[in-house]
Amino acid sequence: MKIPIVLTLVIFIIGFIIGIVSINNLSKINNGDLPNFKPKIQFNFPFILTNNLKVIFLMLAGSITFGLSTFINLIFNGFNVGVLIGSTFQTNEPLKLIAGFILPHGIFEIPAMLISAVAGFKIPYEVIQYLRDKKEKPITEEDIKEFLKLALISIVLIVIAAFVEVYITPKIANYLLT
Repeated sequence: MKIPIVLTLVIFIIGFIIGIVSINNLSKINNGDLPNFKPKIQFNFPFILTNNLKVIFLMLAGSITFGLSTFINLIFNGFNVGVLIGSTFQTNEPLKLIAGFILPHGIFEIPAMLISAVAGFKIPYEVIQYLRDKKEKPITEEDIKEFLKLALISIVLIVIAAFVEVYITPKIANYLLT
């Protein structure tokens, strides 16, 4: 499991760094208005949950796309988190913004995404181990159980994250910013 975990973290961090580094270029493209950008996000539970579950299932789909969908989504989501955090540092109150708008649900959402990515890389990793003659079977019952356990944990965490994002994050953000 070490290699899928390390691979997941490295890819996410690369996307994150690209997002932070890109924030100055994105700001120039938007004539410096990025700090004033107000995303139009629907803050209702079904919308947020559905959107977040799509990400989780795309990460898990790496098990059948030989890691491709997991890789693409890790880079994309790492980039988005990097841009989001990077853009807060262009305001006067970055720590309040991060604490208010990202942290409450992010403590569930980001681990859910990373756990589902590890699961998405797990099956391809096991198949590679088989092809390298490191295993007798490409996928064992234990591999499937571990994949399903990781998938279930990530789904539970993403449901909690959606709930927190809709019902708790706005209250914390309003409190910190007033």
